[in-house]
Amino acid sequence: MAFRCQRDSYAREFTTTVVSCSPAELQTEGSNGKKEVLSGFHVVLEDTLLFPEGGGQPDDRGTINDISVLRVTRRGAQADHFTQTPLAPGTEVQVRVDWERRFDHMQQHSGQHLITAVADHLFGLKTTSWELGRVRSVIELDSPSVTVEQVAAIEQSVNEKIRSRLPVIVQELSLDDPEVEQVRGRGLPDDHAGPVRVVTIESIDANMCCGTHVSNLSDLQVIKILGVEKGKKNKTNLAFLAGNRVLKWLERSHGTEKALTALLKCGAEEHAEAVRKLQNSTKLLQKNNLNLLRDLAVHVAHSLRNSPDWGGVVTLHRKEGDSEFMNIIANEIGSEETLLFLTVGDEKGAGLFLLAGPAEAVETLGPRNRGTEVA
Repeated sequence: MAFRCQRDSYAREFTTTVVSCSPAELQTEGSNGKKEVLSGFHVVLEDTLLFPEGGGQPDDRGTINDISVLRVTRRGAQADHFTQTPLAPGTEVQVRVDWERRFDHMQQHSGQHLITAVADHLFGLKTTSWELGRVRSVIELDSPSVTVEQVAAIEQSVNEKIRSRLPVIVQELSLDDPEVEQVRGRGLPDDHAGPVRVVTIESIDANMCCGTHVSNLSDLQVIKILGVEKGKKNKTNLAFLAGNRVLKWLERSHGTEKALTALLKCGAEEHAEAVRKLQNSTKLLQKNNLNLLRDLAVHVAHSLRNSPDWGGVVTLHRKEGDSEFMNIIANEIGSEETLLFLTVGDEKGAGLFLLAGPAEAVETLGPRNRGTEVA
């Protein structure tokens, strides 16, 4: 049986009845990145507007009588809605979907179907899997490489088809229907029961799919292919954005461009060259700074050696410096009779130290200074 969300992906709210409510737990990732287990309930409804995860598409979010639904999973012909508040069986409830999340998933999923069909039609590039991510979506193509020219041709073709306003039709066919044999798909779940759901892009593609989709390609607005990268097992991953994600990406990119224009004092077309010049200048400055620091270390070593206070214990702290700076001083001095204690780093934070001199003193004092902050 198809859920209401599959029969009408554009529906945003409807009324149904609670069938059952049982204790359950949900494993989530907390704000600190650690796994957390939430106690709650699995609520089963007569029908649902909230899509359970499947077919590469994440589940919906929404509410049941204003109670937040934190996860929706499919179990056979029913959907389990995880809530932290119980709902009594037999209760009539109002279900609302998080429309922004739903429509985003519709755009990405229909966009994947379109890219998959066009890549196959133009270049015989077969899709082996896909992932609808939080920021971008990725299609795995069964090819060790995809050229820049192929990517450009695919992007041009899919956007032409979006502008052609081709309808997207959802059908339910019986398993023994001859049309099912002509439909693209990667097989049905082991616990599948009932008719087969087929999503067809007019004159382009027909594919078995359980997900939510737009009713017309024009609702995709636009597709941007971000590029390709090497995948697993001799495959290629193609990353893309569809619809509102493209607009958000453009907004972020434009914001970055404006910030760089202000910082670099040049137009967007000159950003790359300006950054390259800055990188070269920085490398040269770092090289010169390192040479000066080495010369300074030699000078400091000679000053310490020639100091009237030389002997016994000699200490030195310098804010600017590194381990090489201290090593040069120690090597230049080269005394096994004087205990040398050198430190570098910011006075308000952690730094580095070097202890050199008589072996017995170093072995005794060294462990005591481990973990000590330079102050």
